[in-house]
Amino acid sequence: MGNPGSGSRRSERSRVLTWALWDTGAAGLSAIVVTFVFSVYLTGSVGQGLPGGAPPASWLGRALAVAGMTIALLAPLIGVWVEDPHRRRVALTVLTGLAVALTCAMSLIRERPGYLWPGLALLAATAACGDLASVPYNAMLRQLSTPRTSGRISGFGLAAGFMGSVGLLLVVYFGFISGSGSTRGLLHLSPSDGMNVRTAMLVAGGWLAVFALPLLLRARLLPSVGEVAPPTGGLLGGYRKLWTELSAEWRRDRNLVYFVVASAVFRDGLAGVFTFGGVLGVNVYGISPADVLIFGVAASVVAALGAVVGGLVDDRIGSKRVITASLGSIIALCLTMMTLSGPRAFWLCGLLLCLFIGPAQSSARTLLLRMSRDGKEGVAFGLYTMTGRAVSFLAPWLFSVFVDVFGAVRAGIAGLCLVMGVGLVGLLRVHAPHRSLTSTGV
Repeated sequence: MGNPGSGSRRSERSRVLTWALWDTGAAGLSAIVVTFVFSVYLTGSVGQGLPGGAPPASWLGRALAVAGMTIALLAPLIGVWVEDPHRRRVALTVLTGLAVALTCAMSLIRERPGYLWPGLALLAATAACGDLASVPYNAMLRQLSTPRTSGRISGFGLAAGFMGSVGLLLVVYFGFISGSGSTRGLLHLSPSDGMNVRTAMLVAGGWLAVFALPLLLRARLLPSVGEVAPPTGGLLGGYRKLWTELSAEWRRDRNLVYFVVASAVFRDGLAGVFTFGGVLGVNVYGISPADVLIFGVAASVVAALGAVVGGLVDDRIGSKRVITASLGSIIALCLTMMTLSGPRAFWLCGLLLCLFIGPAQSSARTLLLRMSRDGKEGVAFGLYTMTGRAVSFLAPWLFSVFVDVFGAVRAGIAGLCLVMGVGLVGLLRVHAPHRSLTSTGV
């Protein structure tokens, strides 16, 4: 009964799984490189003994701010260029390949202060490539889903990303970091000159390559949607398109523009909490680099759980309330952390933070969907993505500014709070639509 339909459904599920696997690889690599391993290695072991000037954590903030500015400059161009499915595949392949190569090159960064600068350059370039690759990757969602299934498929991809982070963190912890003495992990690698961390970077690069390859090979089989004219005008054309779309939405519904801008700011703050979590844990709260990986596993699981629970609460009380309560809780917890010390405080406050990060991220997407016009969801999410990339330098820049001004890595938390606070204030002036008028059913 319905053999063709059943085969078609299997084919659709296979395409969705292939698409989600890319996020499994990309999120895992980001967790290892930007958050919990390589950044901690740079600001700790490599940067130790750096003569004078700002602490290594401040230089990490500067490097990520440069990456954010690069993303802000190039994302509009890539966003316009990848409207065509063929160019989408090309851009995703090139950017993924660059991220893999740059991560593997991190295996050359030795445990000496002189290697801090090339290490930061590699980290910033990898972060920029990963973020820019998400533009064509997210655009493929329209080739895989309908308005009725886009939420489910997007959520599946997000869950696959969280699981990728957990999986690679466990592989790196047990294989390369755990234990003490002259060798580490099940592979018994020496920690001397960072050999165990440097080898782990090769594994991280391979992780992305393995999980991304199915999509890169099969992307040409994804169905095309609509006719797309070739982009014109280069970088300026990308910014013209962004401005045209913002202007059109401003005339139609200023609330959507208010929300897109406010969410771009608070989403950057949320990303900053994850990005600098490992560095703060080691440099401020006395967590060992090995325990940071275990915290990363727990944080990813708690964030995923928070996203699921937050989605259920969202359906009851509305997206704006969930985002507002989550941001307020995160800011309060961050300010509390600034007054505390020790590993126990980091674990307790850090996991509570992650519990609220998931709902804030998932409800932001839901609210945007509810505010957008039928048939214009693509435009709304295009603006959502581009504005998010455009301000992605704020959190790392303010983190480094606060570290420099107050001469303490702990002070960087206040910079992250400021970014989220500005985003929260912007959100408060957004008038969210009534749920019963906007619900489309499941």
